[in-house]
Amino acid sequence: MALKVGMLTSGGDAQGLNSTMRGVSRALWNKEPDTKILGFLNGYLGLMRSDYRHMRDHDFSGVLTLGGTILGTSRQPFKMINDPLHEDEPEGISRLEAMVQTYKDLGLDALVVLGGGGSQKTANVLSQAGCNIIHLPKTIDNDLSGTEMSFGFQSAVNIATQVIDGIHTTATSHGRVFIVEIMGNKVGWLALHAGVASGADVILIPEIPYDPIKIFQALQSRQKEKKRFTIIAIAEGAISIDEINMNKDERKAHRKNVSSVAYHLQNQLADLMVQETRVCVPGHFQRGGSPSAFDRVLTTKLGVEAANAVLEGDFGKMIGIAGQKTIRVSLEEVSGKTKYVPLDDPVLLAARQVGIFFGD
Repeated sequence: MALKVGMLTSGGDAQGLNSTMRGVSRALWNKEPDTKILGFLNGYLGLMRSDYRHMRDHDFSGVLTLGGTILGTSRQPFKMINDPLHEDEPEGISRLEAMVQTYKDLGLDALVVLGGGGSQKTANVLSQAGCNIIHLPKTIDNDLSGTEMSFGFQSAVNIATQVIDGIHTTATSHGRVFIVEIMGNKVGWLALHAGVASGADVILIPEIPYDPIKIFQALQSRQKEKKRFTIIAIAEGAISIDEINMNKDERKAHRKNVSSVAYHLQNQLADLMVQETRVCVPGHFQRGGSPSAFDRVLTTKLGVEAANAVLEGDFGKMIGIAGQKTIRVSLEEVSGKTKYVPLDDPVLLAARQVGIFFGD
């Protein structure tokens, strides 16, 4: 009997979604040519609504280098998983019940979910509800527990590095301080790696609350050393020492409703220094475009291991990376856990040793 496998991409897009699906599909077809693959459109929304299409080999031709997702995606907050599927039917079927019903009605043998932290939590709940689930770790933030690296991360590091590389020339020419805001709302992996790779002078991450006075002093020291410019790479989730105990609303008020932490830091420094300061926010540009060569290899390995897990009936797992090897980790074990940058991380320690300042 031919296998019937569902696939979906959920949450924010990232480089490598298409190449991962390609790896899963082609590995399955190589072992079981009669496997039927159903691609659910727009993430979990497609699963809720039974909105899918049958995928063929030609659907995955030419997608190894293609960014985004050919299935589309959407954000379906985990906290709403038990809400009614239809708002006008408060006593009707819930979103979770609708997804499980679709899974059963279609007679799926497995569902492969490509997504980040929120998608992973939903995948775990579906697994606990009796669905055969395999999760593949997608996020440019690299914040998923149980894997050394998620796909999309290295591609985003490359882009953020190129942005900061480009800023160097104008910063040097004009003798300015440039604050480049890098994605990373809860963790600082992306800002750390891109900052080190691009030669940033200051890196600010959520795990290390910064002191604006100490940053000012570091900038003053650079000026005394006749260094014309300074590059500050700041993660979007970075906080100052006086914001540690504030909630989201209090922090927004404290920042005088500026649009981002980079502009907040600019305002903090403006009261202390004379040197011109500029802000650059590359934003979603960091998760667009083609996956890097590294991510193309990584997603192929992850996709093949996901296919093997399906063929072996080893469900309720996330496929991760440890060193050069793929691993299978219990979804229940890692779901909802965030991987922060530890203060003894080798990259962070190396950065400190070459003189990069972390605001503390």
